[in-house]
Amino acid sequence: MMPIDKSMNVLIVDDYKTMLRIIRNLLKQIDFNNVDEATDGAEALARLRAGSYGLVISDWNMQPMTGLQLLQEVRADHRLRATPFIMVTAESKAENVVAAKQAGVSNYIVKPFNAETLREKIEKVLAHA
Repeated sequence: MMPIDKSMNVLIVDDYKTMLRIIRNLLKQIDFNNVDEATDGAEALARLRAGSYGLVISDWNMQPMTGLQLLQEVRADHRLRATPFIMVTAESKAENVVAAKQAGVSNYIVKPFNAETLREKIEKVLAHA
C-alpha cells in the first residue's frame, strides 16, 4: 500500500465552527496539519477551484449549499472531479448513503467519531485515489 502523504492540503467544510475545530484537532492527532476551512459550500468550492487539495471532508447538513450539492459540484468540475471526498453526517439513513454514493462520495463518516475512525476512513479513501 502506498504511504499516505500527510503533508497534503485538506479542506474541511462545516457551517458549525465548533465542528471545524473538532475535525481540525482530530486531523492533527493523525498528523494532517495542512488544513483549510470553509463554512459553507460556496466558499468551499471557491477554495477548491483556487487551490490544490488532496482531500475534502464536508458536513452534509449545511445552508445554503448542502454537502451533497457541494459534492455534485466537485464531481461535475473536470479539474476537481477526482478529489477524494468524505461526507460527514449525523444521520446514517440508508437513503442518504445511497444519494451520496450516487453522487460519487469516496466515503462516509457518521458523527460522533474519533481520530482512529477518521484515520481508517482517510486511509481507505486515499488508497483508492
